[in-house]
Amino acid sequence: MDEQALLGLNPNADADFRQRALAYFEQLKISQDAWQVCAEALAQRIYSDDHIKFFCFQVLEHQIKFKYSELTEVQQQLIRETLITWLQAQMVNPQPEKTFIRNKAAQVFAMLFVTEYLTKWPKFFFDILSVVDLNPRGVDMYLRILMAVDAELVDRDVVHTSEEARRNTLLKDTMREQCIPSLVESWYQILQNYQYTNSELTCQCLEVVGAYVSWIDLNLIANERFINMLLGHMSVEVLREEACDCLFEIVNKGMDPVDKTKLVESLCQVLQSAGLFSIDQEDDVDFLARFSKLVNGMGQALITSWTKLVKSGDMKSAQDTLQAIEAKVALMLQLLIHEDDDISSNIIGFCYDYLHILKQLSALSDQQKTNVEAVMLAVMKKLTYDEEYNFENEGEDEAMFVEYRKQLKLLLDRLAQVSPELLLASVRRVFNTTLQNWQTTRFMEVEVAIRLLYMLAEALPVSHGAHFSGDVTKATALQDMMRTLVTSGVSAYEHTSVTLEFFETVVRYEKFFAVEHQHIPNVLMAFLDHRGLRHTNAKVRSRTAYLFSRFVKSLNKQMNPFIEDVLNRIQDLLELSPPENGYQALLSSDDQLFIYETAGVLIVNSEYSAERKQALMRNLLTPLMEKFKVLLEKLMMAQDEDRQMALADCLNHAVGFASRTSKAFSNKQTVKQCGCSEVYLDCLQTFLPALSCPLQKEVLRSGVRTFLHRMIICLEEEVLPFIPSASEHMLKDCEAKDLQEFIPLINQITAKFKTQVSPFLQQMFMPLLHAIFEVLLRPAEENDQSAALEKQMLRRSYFAFLQTVTGSGMSEVIANQGAENVERILITIIQGAVEYPDPIAQKTCFIILSKLVELWGGKDGPVGFADFVYKHIVPACFLAPLKQTFDLADAQTVLALSECAVTLKTIHLKRGPECIQYLQQEYLPSLQVAPEIIQEFCQVLQQPDAKVFKNYLKVFFQRAKP
Repeated sequence: MDEQALLGLNPNADADFRQRALAYFEQLKISQDAWQVCAEALAQRIYSDDHIKFFCFQVLEHQIKFKYSELTEVQQQLIRETLITWLQAQMVNPQPEKTFIRNKAAQVFAMLFVTEYLTKWPKFFFDILSVVDLNPRGVDMYLRILMAVDAELVDRDVVHTSEEARRNTLLKDTMREQCIPSLVESWYQILQNYQYTNSELTCQCLEVVGAYVSWIDLNLIANERFINMLLGHMSVEVLREEACDCLFEIVNKGMDPVDKTKLVESLCQVLQSAGLFSIDQEDDVDFLARFSKLVNGMGQALITSWTKLVKSGDMKSAQDTLQAIEAKVALMLQLLIHEDDDISSNIIGFCYDYLHILKQLSALSDQQKTNVEAVMLAVMKKLTYDEEYNFENEGEDEAMFVEYRKQLKLLLDRLAQVSPELLLASVRRVFNTTLQNWQTTRFMEVEVAIRLLYMLAEALPVSHGAHFSGDVTKATALQDMMRTLVTSGVSAYEHTSVTLEFFETVVRYEKFFAVEHQHIPNVLMAFLDHRGLRHTNAKVRSRTAYLFSRFVKSLNKQMNPFIEDVLNRIQDLLELSPPENGYQALLSSDDQLFIYETAGVLIVNSEYSAERKQALMRNLLTPLMEKFKVLLEKLMMAQDEDRQMALADCLNHAVGFASRTSKAFSNKQTVKQCGCSEVYLDCLQTFLPALSCPLQKEVLRSGVRTFLHRMIICLEEEVLPFIPSASEHMLKDCEAKDLQEFIPLINQITAKFKTQVSPFLQQMFMPLLHAIFEVLLRPAEENDQSAALEKQMLRRSYFAFLQTVTGSGMSEVIANQGAENVERILITIIQGAVEYPDPIAQKTCFIILSKLVELWGGKDGPVGFADFVYKHIVPACFLAPLKQTFDLADAQTVLALSECAVTLKTIHLKRGPECIQYLQQEYLPSLQVAPEIIQEFCQVLQQPDAKVFKNYLKVFFQRAKP
């Protein structure tokens, strides 16, 4: 072996050595006999360095996985002997191998098992067992090999091909027949031998039993001797976590519902008599988390049995099972309320399913009602933040609590389905008690009280948030709580979680303010002062900006009395932050977008005259325009790149803010009706010069492009005079991404204004295409994936543009480009349909071809187009689906084929019998299609039902492909 290269295997080696080692590994993988050197090194223990041993196993693994069939019988035998020799050495070595080597060796054994068990090595496990016997190091390897085999055969996380899945099923069936009983016996011997002397091996063995139980005969494990031993392990501290998991897998195994109930009940009796149900006596949370998972498994198993028994009509057994379920509820509640969230989280599934049973019962017993109430109290208690929660710097623990809260919310929603009245009454009680004394109550209790009110909105569903009409009891209760919330002064509570919950809830129940609008001023003030937009905490300010915009939108006309006052109060929040370093604005530019949108909504929805609206809108947008002009001049002069970037960002924000105000307009309140066209045209004139700025092109163009998209919607044809010069600037020095983002703008104009923009399209059509072709033809590195992806996206955009032009009735724009250009364009569409393996683009190309055939394919079409149909379009409809890359199992590809069928139908529609004759006598015979298939194809093509032909075409190509 290349000793120098092997030095690079050490993780501490320098980069050059590591590179050399990698190259050496690649070289050995393709070498014919390198694996033999590695096999010898392992069998004869030539190297003591762990990384070299690992490396040798990797080379062997590669040989077995990819090149095994190339080996002779003798060579295959050598690999088997090498592994067995290595295994024998494990038991006499002075030191055990490192864990990572043992795991890799186990993987190699498992790979060889998968390859050879059915043919060459049926005694695989017996050979290993005869070597290891009960030697602890040997047993360790045997158990690791079993786990590696299970991972190969059963691991749900590995995606197997259908071929591998079939092979794995065959392997498992053969193992069940030939060796599983013996393996189970060996596990029993290992457990019995080591349960008191070697906890590590015992736990490993329990893990194996847990893994295999899901696919072997359960009676081999779920019998007295095995279960008694496992239950014994439940009392041994170092074994009980693994024993718990093992019992969980046994309980989880699918079986007859009556037998499952018996099994679970017998387990429970023994666990209970062993004192394991006394949760309060246990302080090992790791064990309790596993135990909780086991109880959850038992509870859910019983519920599955109950559901099956009810379905089959066996009401006697169903009743027995229901009693068994009810008997576990007290334990379930103890675990649900446990202060450790992992323990509580593990039992939620059982709890959720139990409530689902109660929902199906016609009436609840007193005990069941008590249970529902207990779950409700547990959920309310567990929703509460603990002291350790870090609001300023949320990490992994905080994220886990947020997830856990989501699980509890599902329980709360289920409780609402079982007993909405009880839920409402409980929340009301907690809410009122807490808010009466909020000044002296801890933040987490205040937060959870408001949170519960917030959660009721989803738990008690109504249409369109109409919580304050309909059911009087519910409407009154919610109205009372909302009134308490907004009048109690709790919005001044000095903790961010309470503040945020207050604003979230106010916005969630905005319909309340339609019923009691006298509270609007107080809530608006909370939004606008130090409690909301001017809070000391940036996170609160940011969220409030978004919620404020939602609140103002939802109140609509009810905001009228407050418009001028609110606009004055938010004036300072609208200022464009200067591009100077270290300037700390109250709101980020993303938050300011919401404030601009809110200002726009206030102005547009007001009852002011058009003149007044225009004046207010001008007040809002003029400062942005003035700043924009100054900043653009500064950018033209700026030398330093960081300074340029800061200025360009600032310019972009200005354009973005102006764009955002336009979101306030609607079909009912158009820009024209509000008298605001002039203001936005002024903005356009101010912003467009940025397109010709040579610096920071990407940022500036992207902002102005977005603004143009908005103006096409808002200003309608008034925007048209600006489009030609804007387009000209945007087509200068383009990259693929620029074009890709520019084309949707042209598509929007084309689809919206159609023939109105025909002259403009006519003029810019070829310049746009030249720019696209120039970028597509640029050479790129062979394996530069991002460049390839950009080209693919640009190609899609190009075809989408042609689709828009042809689909908007503007095909004359293409026809008027001169014969040579037209032909070049048509050829690119054919290439898109056939040559590039991109089903999305192929589908678009066939849509364009169908449209062109429909428009030009008749007798009076352009000269030469009929020839083009037969020479290029018809072949494209066959060549594309016949390509190996055209995958008929892929949904996008099937859509492309569907459009291909439409193209062929359209050609037949336009050309009639001539098309059939061409297919029958010339084209299909040239593809060596059998005469009877040609006959069948042409008959189906002539049928009036297009769907029949689409289905036929798929079958036709499935048959045609090898």
